[in-house]
Amino acid sequence: MNSVVLDPSESKVKPALVAPILAAISMSHFLNDMMQSLIAAVYPLLKDAYRLDFGQLGWITFTFQLTASILQPFVGHFTDKTPKPFSLPIGMSCSLCGLLLLAVANSFGWLLLAAGLVGLGSSVFHPEASRVARLASGGQHGLAQSVFQVGGNAGAALGPLLASLIVAPRGQGSLAWFSAAAFLALLLLMKVSYWYRDHLTQPKPRQASTAVAGVSRKQVGVALAVLGTLIFSKYFYMASMTSYYTFYLIDRFQLPIGTAQRYLFIFLGAIAVGTIIGGPIGDRIGRKRVIWVSILGVLPFSVLLPHASLFWTAVLSAIIGLILASAFSAILVYAQELMPGRVGTISGLFFGFAFGMGGIGAAVLGQLADHTSIRFVFELCAYLPAIGILTVLLPDTKPRLAA
Repeated sequence: MNSVVLDPSESKVKPALVAPILAAISMSHFLNDMMQSLIAAVYPLLKDAYRLDFGQLGWITFTFQLTASILQPFVGHFTDKTPKPFSLPIGMSCSLCGLLLLAVANSFGWLLLAAGLVGLGSSVFHPEASRVARLASGGQHGLAQSVFQVGGNAGAALGPLLASLIVAPRGQGSLAWFSAAAFLALLLLMKVSYWYRDHLTQPKPRQASTAVAGVSRKQVGVALAVLGTLIFSKYFYMASMTSYYTFYLIDRFQLPIGTAQRYLFIFLGAIAVGTIIGGPIGDRIGRKRVIWVSILGVLPFSVLLPHASLFWTAVLSAIIGLILASAFSAILVYAQELMPGRVGTISGLFFGFAFGMGGIGAAVLGQLADHTSIRFVFELCAYLPAIGILTVLLPDTKPRLAA
């Protein structure tokens, strides 16, 4: 007897993309990731206030990323079988508590706890939010994931800019002001949760075994391993930029903290732009081609970056962000096509693994920076995109709908 997987994201045929829900979930992602990005954005302030070293900053990122990653596959697997629409506002409430604690934390231990709470909120938010994006996609899965992702990337880009304008001159306590963003996100997610609940009343069973033509189970296993390795490459490199780029600019070009944070905003803003491009292009030309370009295509620019002037550092960082950003949506939808009926599991696994690699990368690179230099870290990480050559091992997929 064949096992049947209930895939709520495919439970009803959508005649068209549900734009208001996609907009709401993208905006919620924007607010969620804006709050998260404040953690790394205020590292220079926390480093000076509590005399932290790079290793300790790495452990703060590790704590956030670990809690943001470890539960996601389990949440996704559980909600594949039993969707929980109202877990979305619950996850946002955890992030709100973490943000408020971060505003008043006065020791390294409290900073770790605050980061952990924010990460816990992410582990609940992302798998179900990704499922909502697919449910509202009207079959345009790449576009929907890009719209969802661009909200998060835009929020992550805006966080450092707001930190430079608000938190840097006013201090750690001003982080509490951003609780207003969490309340807005809670209101949006309540609306989304009601819509989500109403579209899960009659889930349609589908077979989990007939969605990809010409791809064996062994090839699926190899492909998932390759995709995981590409995630490692992307997010280790991203960890060097998001956690330590400001320190690199301060060390090499003697920039003030506020100015360095604005350069980080350029990089993160380019990621937001690149994200919205990757999904629709993947829908049109295929995910594998996008993965090729988005990982391996970064290599010449990442190798040049540690040797560039300030102006060209800004230009190269924008190019890197633009190209690299398209990778995740393409990887995620490619994996969902390989494992139909497992939208939550795949979303949780890949979001979780991405967060985990980012956290481990931040911790490892922080320790490495303490023992060498921040410049050496950037020179070493420049070669990580070369791992993109493994894309050659991915099978060409031709998805087909189950009867």
